[in-house]
Amino acid sequence: MKQLESLEQTRRYSRHIMLPAMDLAGQERLLNSRVLIVGMGGLGCAAAPYLASSGVGTLTLVDGDSIDVTNLQRQILYTETDIGENKAIIASKRLRLLEPSCDIRTFPSFVSEQELAGLVSSHDLVLDCTDNLPTRLAINDVCVEYKIPLVSASAIRFEGQICCFENLGSGPCYRCVSHMFGEQNLNCLEAGIFAPVVGVVGTSQACLALQILVKVGDVPWHQLRLFDGFRHDWQSFKIPVKVGCQCNLCSN
Repeated sequence: MKQLESLEQTRRYSRHIMLPAMDLAGQERLLNSRVLIVGMGGLGCAAAPYLASSGVGTLTLVDGDSIDVTNLQRQILYTETDIGENKAIIASKRLRLLEPSCDIRTFPSFVSEQELAGLVSSHDLVLDCTDNLPTRLAINDVCVEYKIPLVSASAIRFEGQICCFENLGSGPCYRCVSHMFGEQNLNCLEAGIFAPVVGVVGTSQACLALQILVKVGDVPWHQLRLFDGFRHDWQSFKIPVKVGCQCNLCSN
């Protein structure tokens, strides 16, 4: 069990520690937490800095993609000098500058199902920041199998969505909501994306992740939160268990 070991480290997180809901115990929970972020695009770039700077002990970044000039409009961890480099590797360098004590690990490639199982099972929480349905479903199935909480999000045009799943076998999973949308045929290249939308949704992922890890506040489990960046409006819907869900593990 890691503890805050120095006055300097305690001062670094003092604004957290002075919150009654957090206190020293909550900060030390973060210090002992392990978070897996799959996808270091716009959402991952928005979420990861807050997780690192807030004191999460271990972050594992997964992405096999390379940085392109079109990413720079919204993927704020990267600069023009990084074009052509792997996203996970460059993100880890920037995050270490932000919080040197955070144990940041990288998986600079696209994961197989077997590799994904090994990664998910060794973490306390997963952030799905990917941009395609097959990968989201694969992440969901492994999280359900190993009973690992999942915070899943996506964004396109002026729209974003986010949902949290406990994955304890007593509620819906991501498959229960994904069937309402089907395969996403458009991506940011084809449909565009308003840059701040990924910031709003990604930082919301970080906020929810920290609440789950510290066990503070009211986490909106199994609710689909929709963000309309054009009107700056949030809507929320309860996600029901889908009868005959293909993961075969979630239930009423």
